[in-house]
Amino acid sequence: MTQSTIIRSVASRRQRGFTLIELIVATAILAILVGMAIPVARNAVAREREHELRYDLWMIRDAIDRYKTAADMGAFQIKVDSQGYPPDLDTLVKGVDVAGKKLKFLRKIPVDPMTHDEWGLRSMQDDKDSTSWGGQNIFDVYTKSDQTALDGTKYKDW
Repeated sequence: MTQSTIIRSVASRRQRGFTLIELIVATAILAILVGMAIPVARNAVAREREHELRYDLWMIRDAIDRYKTAADMGAFQIKVDSQGYPPDLDTLVKGVDVAGKKLKFLRKIPVDPMTHDEWGLRSMQDDKDSTSWGGQNIFDVYTKSDQTALDGTKYKDW
C-alpha cells in the first residue's frame, strides 16, 4: 500500500459517522430550541383563549344591547322594573314574539373559555363590581376566572 492509499482509507473512516462530541452538541442545541418553543406555545394557547373570551363577551353584550334597543322601541312587552334588559341569557336564545314572529338575539350561549362554566351576571341594580347577580335583569356578563391575562389585567375585569 502506498502512503496516499493509507491516507484515503483513514479519511474515509472518519467521514462515515458522527463523533460523540458532535452528537452531544447537536442534542444540546436541539434541547435549547425545544426549551424556547414551549413558552411560545403556551402563550399562543393563552392568546387564543383570550381572543375567544373577548369575542364571546362582545357577542353576548351585543345581543343584550340589541334586546335593549328593541325593548326601548316598544317592539315587545317587557317586565316593569326590567328597564328593557333581558331577564336571563336564555331569553336571548329563545327570542321574543314580535308581531307573530320570533326575534332572536343569540344562536346559543357560548361557554366561558376560561372557566368552562357559567358566566357571571350583573343586573342594572347591581354595583359595577358586584359578583352576585340580583336576578332582576341582565345588564352585563363577565368571566368568573380569577386568572391574570397576558397584558396584566384580570379576566373578570374585561
